[in-house]
Amino acid sequence: QVQLVESGGGLVQAGGSLRLSCAASGRTFSRNAMGWFRQAPGKDRVFVARINWSSGRTYYADSVKGRFTISRDNAKNTVYLQMNSLKPEDTAVYYCAADIPPGTGYNYWGQGTQVTVSS
Repeated sequence: QVQLVESGGGLVQAGGSLRLSCAASGRTFSRNAMGWFRQAPGKDRVFVARINWSSGRTYYADSVKGRFTISRDNAKNTVYLQMNSLKPEDTAVYYCAADIPPGTGYNYWGQGTQVTVSS
């Protein structure tokens, strides 16, 4: 089993910053990648960012490129999402997810953390 626990959400004014963390535990050694997704009220969950665990290569949704940065700390088994220049449209519940077993998709999800950006 794999457990993912997000933290770091909150309320911030437009233009501000937040850093989300996702601590992974359990059978994570075989992961291929970890990702961040978000779900705004009344909308589908959408991709935000991804990091390949071994190479560190990153991918971003167009809506967050240049503002968000995904990173990982292997020693802490944690993935981060640094969010800068936040906009009201970034308001959502943010989820981290793990691609375990590798290449099978995001089978493990955290409980989510709320990010609210006020205008």
